[in-house]
Amino acid sequence: MSWALEKMRDCLEGIVPCAVATCGADGMPNVTYVSQTMYVDSRHIALSFQFFNKTRENILANPIASVLMMDPYTAARYQLTIHYLKTETSGPLFERMRAKLAGIASHEGMEGVFQLRGVDLYRVLEIEHLPGRELPPTQYGPALLPALRNCVGALASYGSLEDLVDNLLGALDRHFQIQYSMLLMADLPGNKLYTLASRGYGRSGVGAEIPLGVGVIGVAGREQVPIRIMFAASEYVYSRTVREQAINDGLVQQLEERIPMPGLEAPASQIAVPILCNDELLGVLYAESEQECQFGYDMEDALVAICAQAGEAIGRLRLQVPDHPVSEAVLSKRKSAAPDGETLQVRYYPRDHSIFCDNEYLIKGVAGAILWYLLSRHAEQGRTEFSNRELRLAQAIPLPDITDNLDARLLLLSRRLQERCAALSLEKSGRGRFHLVLRRPVALHAED
Repeated sequence: MSWALEKMRDCLEGIVPCAVATCGADGMPNVTYVSQTMYVDSRHIALSFQFFNKTRENILANPIASVLMMDPYTAARYQLTIHYLKTETSGPLFERMRAKLAGIASHEGMEGVFQLRGVDLYRVLEIEHLPGRELPPTQYGPALLPALRNCVGALASYGSLEDLVDNLLGALDRHFQIQYSMLLMADLPGNKLYTLASRGYGRSGVGAEIPLGVGVIGVAGREQVPIRIMFAASEYVYSRTVREQAINDGLVQQLEERIPMPGLEAPASQIAVPILCNDELLGVLYAESEQECQFGYDMEDALVAICAQAGEAIGRLRLQVPDHPVSEAVLSKRKSAAPDGETLQVRYYPRDHSIFCDNEYLIKGVAGAILWYLLSRHAEQGRTEFSNRELRLAQAIPLPDITDNLDARLLLLSRRLQERCAALSLEKSGRGRFHLVLRRPVALHAED
């Protein structure tokens, strides 16, 4: 193959439709335009299967086809000879195609028309570069290799999960010009993701949840593949409509509405990349833009590499054994001065471990159970010093297993307190230890 398929991936973005030529069993040729072609790897492409038309009939009778495509930036034209292998109707490849097709359909005003039936996988047999006038290649956006190097360098220095998360989102802004981004962590027993940090939005949305399988973020997490949309796609916007549809489709039993999901009202480009460690889903990095075609294949490659680095770093943090220079017995005896001011009313609902402070919703789930544990021990023993090890051993805290990222839960709780309850805060007091700060007296109420 004289031309590398990787170098012509821009032709497969759907900006300029590709023409596909097939031949029937009777020898009659047929040429049509396809809504979406997609790069799979260096030897394979995928075409959208949407209609039971002549192309479909021909390819089942004769699996050899020809694809004419054009680079939208240089006008370079290529002809591919391809061989049909199979059709996929579910799974990662199908979901990636469906998301891209939704953006193209919205861009063309064809919502409801472009219904994906399946993804046809083809092996590329030959590539021919056709003669004709072309424009010189132009660099759009930041130079990706230097940006990738700088971003990876920023992830090399961190002392905690909080440092790592802030370094990651900050580096994306500085080096990749990604202004709007968020990092969500996986809650696999709950079949959902929760927002741990965001950048560029009017509200942080820390604690907001999205079920696995819903929207760009949820699909990327469930399928553990990058999901990228080049044009605005209304069905992938995180609005009440999408969330209600998730409930109607039976994806979740109950969806938390109290913390609004951050995000642009009408993003023109979206990308979500899973963060993995040893093939286990840790979280999802999400970015969006007000500009169309903001995230191309090369940007996707760069973000995948960055997320691989982030996944390894999070994995190392989880495996760290904290030092305990101060024994648990000593920690339990430490007291703090009684706070002054109006009493903070804290209500706890054990059904979902939700916490309300002065009748305002704060947090739920594991983070809620942690806060109730800390406040209960303070009320019973006057304690303010705690350790991660103690929380892991506490039966009242529903950590699913030893691999659950306790640091992420503590960071989530700390940031929610900073935003919504100034009377309480968590401060690190050593490796694997932290201090509960109370600025007002607290009254605890456990509800049914």
